[in-house]
Formats: sequence, structure tokens, C-alpha cells
Amino acid sequence: MFANFFYFIIALLIYSTYQPSDATNFTAFQSLLLFLFLLVVYTAYTWRQFQGLNRRMAAHGNTESDSRFTSLLTRQSILAIFIFAANIYGLNLSSFVSNFRLFILFPTLQAILFILLFIGYLSILWACAHRSYQMLYHSRIGRRAYVTSNISFSMPVLLPWVVISGFSDIIHILPMGSLTRFLSTPEGEIVYFMVFLVIVAVMGPLLIQKFWGCRPLEQGVHRTRIESLCESVNLGYRNILHWPIFEGRIITAGVMGLVKRFRYILVTRALLNLLDPHEVDAVIAHEIGHVKKRHLLFYLLFFVGYMIISFSLLDLIVYAMIYFDPLIKAFNRMGFNPVTVTSLVFSLVIITTFLIYFRFIFGFFMRNFERQADAYVFTIFDTATSLISTLKKISFTGKQSPDKPNWHHFSITERIEFLKKCEIDRTHVGKQNRKIRKSIGVYLVGLVMIGGVGYQLNYGEAGRVLNTHFFEKVIMKELAKTPDNVDLHTMMGDLYFSRNNYGDAASQYEKAIEMAPQHARALNNLAWLYATCEETSCRDPERALVLAKRVAALEKEAHILDTLAESYFINGDIEAALATEKEALAIAKKDRAYYLEQIARFEEMLEISNENE
Repeated sequence: MFANFFYFIIALLIYSTYQPSDATNFTAFQSLLLFLFLLVVYTAYTWRQFQGLNRRMAAHGNTESDSRFTSLLTRQSILAIFIFAANIYGLNLSSFVSNFRLFILFPTLQAILFILLFIGYLSILWACAHRSYQMLYHSRIGRRAYVTSNISFSMPVLLPWVVISGFSDIIHILPMGSLTRFLSTPEGEIVYFMVFLVIVAVMGPLLIQKFWGCRPLEQGVHRTRIESLCESVNLGYRNILHWPIFEGRIITAGVMGLVKRFRYILVTRALLNLLDPHEVDAVIAHEIGHVKKRHLLFYLLFFVGYMIISFSLLDLIVYAMIYFDPLIKAFNRMGFNPVTVTSLVFSLVIITTFLIYFRFIFGFFMRNFERQADAYVFTIFDTATSLISTLKKISFTGKQSPDKPNWHHFSITERIEFLKKCEIDRTHVGKQNRKIRKSIGVYLVGLVMIGGVGYQLNYGEAGRVLNTHFFEKVIMKELAKTPDNVDLHTMMGDLYFSRNNYGDAASQYEKAIEMAPQHARALNNLAWLYATCEETSCRDPERALVLAKRVAALEKEAHILDTLAESYFINGDIEAALATEKEALAIAKKDRAYYLEQIARFEEMLEISNENE
């Protein structure tokens, strides 16, 4: 079940790292046909695979069928990820809808559309797997309920992203200039992300339990025992709920919520029906251990840690992509779009980082947190025999080998052996606690070091010097090979501009325009330099307006119209500047607050000008 979390996060990374391009690999109609072809092939192939598994189970029984079923689910889920990536990077599906007005204003809606596409692929998989699941676990769960349970179980992954991304869209649309400007800075992005992450982490369980269709556990012996146990250790919570995951047929329980006002204890019907009262107490004690040891808070920390590590890798990824430029050029010669290739490489690096981090670092802590929660039983009870018998029942009813571990739990055999060791010698409980404390200490030291390096590389003076020096060397090297490369001259101009070396920047832009009179980027950047340069000796308002008009006739982009508006303004034509800036706002896909501020500035200057007349 937890594997679904990985699949959805990878799908989000695939989508979010893709940069839509006007130059697509296929026409819209061709992409549609190929999309339908891949959909049909995936559906037919997945159906055939599970039908084959069903025949083997019918002929030979369920021996080793659990491992085959799990392996097939994993294989087809990974295939769904590859097909989804092909939809994004190969068929460029998002490029065909990115210019829709609604998606321009609310990019999160477009992202949700494509995540729904990925959910569609997984829903096909789960629908095909339904009969196998019924045969393997002797379940009567319906196909729709089985698919819905898998989808709803994954909501905790999608909910934080939807909330954080959705509110970001709203904030950037509203006319809150100073706030929007702050949120566009690195510091603002960090503050926004952390604030909303905490809000979602605290209040998210309220929404999640509704997504899952949980309902309060009725009054009776089970509820009374759970309430008494929680009261004995002073554990606060909002409610005790039935957890209807897979119709409650799995022996499991859970706890979610950082604060007691939004904390819920979850139990399945199978847990209450198949375990005796002492075994239920042991399971609840395990869940109490998660709360008392603050595991949920540490999970939040580890998620933030992944964001810090990913952030720290950004410049390293850029350096690597430039270093391996021949490889990217080879893809370009094969006909692939350069923007798509760059996005794909970036996506692969981010996804690889994610898999390594969560599989080995997060997985290490999760397994040891589970062991620590097991050991917490000794804090409440004198023995762990009830928890041991529960683990044996879980192994028997789940049709899984007790020796089979996974990335987030030790195997049942390992868990039982650890509890038996603690029964004999309770010092093993303390050793486990110390192991976790030391591991967290090492993790935090490493995280601070990586975060510090990342900040310096991305925003510090050392990083700025390194970046400019690195890019200058690379560009100069390439210019020596291809001195007539217009893009390289433009990039060199951008580099000089960023250093406030305006004379050399203008010279590079002029060279680019001389070689390619209709090069939009060089024209626009030179016009902006001549219109806004801090050094008055480098300003040339009349030339700025000529260049800005020329590039605006070539391309109607918001940033290009903004340059034209600034050129009108510097030449004293405030009315034309205002009209042009409004036109830029009308087609702006992002940074709308900036264009609103420009309009307000021009309106203020126009009002002053009219008063002076």
C-alpha cells in the first residue's frame, strides 16, 4: 500500500519538472492517437498479465501467489509511470493545454488534470488486479470498492501539494503587490512553504479521515478499552474511528495528527474481530508509541530534509548538464526538443534523488521507528506476548511470508525476535532509543551542512562568483568553437548584464543582432538595457524604443510588451506605456503582480503629468 505513495510522488515530480514547449514532437492529433494507443496497449497487457496469474492460482493454489501478485502490481505500476512520462515528455500533452486561460491563471488545475490521468492508469491496474486480490485473500470486496480504497489511501500524499500549490496560485492572482513580491524571493518561498506545510500537517488529518470515509467507533467494549488505555498514558485525541480501507478486512491500525485537536486513532473491523482484547491493547500501545516518541513530527522533518537536499542539488544539476552538453546535443541531433531533453534529464536526477533518499534514509528511520513503537509496549505492559501473537496473526491472515521485509518495516520474524530479546533483556529497548537519537543527530548535522552548501551555491556570494565564472568559461569555450553562434553571444550578454558590466553586455547583444536581426531575446534584452540601465552613459531611449517595437512585432509575449512599455515610458509617452502594459497583463502567464505594479506606476506618473499640464 505504501508503495502507492512513491508512485504518486514520482508522477508529481515527472509533471512538475517538465517545461512545456511550443515545439512539440507531434501534432495534437498525432499525440491523441498515440495516447489512445498506449492506453489500449497498457490496459490489454495488464489485463492479460492478471488473467494469467488467476489461472495459475486456480490450477496450483495460492502457494507463493502473494509474492507473484505483489511483484506484478509493482511491475505494472512502474510501467504506468513510464507511460505517464511518455505522455508528458514524448507526446508533450501538457504543452497542448498550457495556453488555456484557466490553466494560465490556475496552473494547479492543469497539474490536477494530469495527476488524474495518472490515477486513471493506476485505476486500470487495480481494476485488472481485483479478481486476483479476491482469490488470493478470499475477499468479497467489490471492484469499485477495491479501486476506490487504493485511491483514497493515497490522498495524504496529494492533499498537501494541492493545498500549497492551490493557495500559491490564488496569492499570485490577487493584487497584493508587496506580499507577492516577497513570496517570489527565495526567503518568501521558504516561509510560504513552511507555513502551509505546518498548517497542512496539523489540520490535514481532519480532511484525510473524511476522504477515507472514516466514522466514529461505536460505544462498546472496544472503544472503552482503547479510551482507558489512552487515558492511562495521558494521550489526547479527537476521536477513535473505523478505518474502512479495503472494507476494513486488513488487520491494521494507525494514528495521525500532530496535535490532539486533530489527532485520530484508526482501527479496522478486522483488527477488532480477529484479535482478542489484549492483542488490541498491544496494537494501540504500538500506535501510542508513535505519538509519544514524536515519530509524526520527525516524518515532517524528513520531508523538509528532502526539500532542502533537492534545493541544494539545483546548481549541481545545472553544472552537470552543461558538463554533459555533448550528450544533450546528441539527443537534439536525433530530433528531440532541447527544452524537453533538459527537462527530462532534470526530472531523472530529481526522481533518482527522491528514490535514494526515501528508500534508504527515510526507510531506515521508518523501520527503526516501527521497532521503537513495538518496544513502547514494554512501557505500558509487562510483556509483549500479545503483540507477538498479533504479528503472527497478521502474517497468517495476510498470506505473506513472515521473513519478508519491506522498505518501511522489518520482517515479522525480525520484529518478533527483537521483542523476544527485549523480553529477556530490557536494555535492548534503551539501545534502540539511543540508536535512533544518534542517527537523528547525524542526520541533522548532515542536513545543516548540505543546506548551508546549497544556500551558498544558489544565493550566496560564493555561489554567485562560482556560477558566473563557470558559465563564462563554458560560454567562452563554446564561442571559440562557434564564433557565429547567436545564442552564445546573447548568453554572454546576459552574463555581463548580471555583473552590471553594461558596456560589454550591450556589445554582445549588438553582435548577436548583427548576425540575426530578428533574434527576439537579444533584441528584447538590449532594449531593456538601453531603457533601464543604471549608468546613464549607457542609456539610449530612442534606440531602446526602436528595438522594443521590432521585437514586439515578432513576438507578443508579456515580458516583451513590458520592455516596450518601459521604452515608451522612458521616451515620455506614458499613455502608450500604460496601454502596452495592460496588454502585457492580459497575456501574462505568471508574475501578474509585477505587471499590476507597473500599471499602477504608469497610472500614477500619468496623473502627475496631467496635473502639471
